[in-house]
Amino acid sequence: MDIRPIRTNEDHRAALAEIEARWGAPEGTEEGDKLDVLLALVDIYETKRWPIEIDRNFDPIAVLRYAIDELGHTQAELAELLGSRSRASEVLARRRALTVEMIHKIGEAWKVPADLLVRPYKIERAA
Repeated sequence: MDIRPIRTNEDHRAALAEIEARWGAPEGTEEGDKLDVLLALVDIYETKRWPIEIDRNFDPIAVLRYAIDELGHTQAELAELLGSRSRASEVLARRRALTVEMIHKIGEAWKVPADLLVRPYKIERAA
């Protein structure tokens, strides 16, 4: 693999695939060294791409909306992850809170850092 800076979502996905392929490589080996470098590059990219201290209005629902609007995911994909279209709609409308299981599924499937999804946020009360 040609190791270079991560600048796009495609670069990010490719780097994550390379990390997965090298996961568990012994430290001090060529593969282990490549893994360390890739992990550092992904960390830098994710820190720039998804900064945590944006503002008080930045919450898990904003992260989900960003993933749908900017990263190419869909509400239908979210519905599949959460088990139903109504559950996805309720989450996006702030009528249902994300659970730990939901956060785990979204984080794994969409490669969104879990710490962006566990922040507290307000749930709207039903009328």
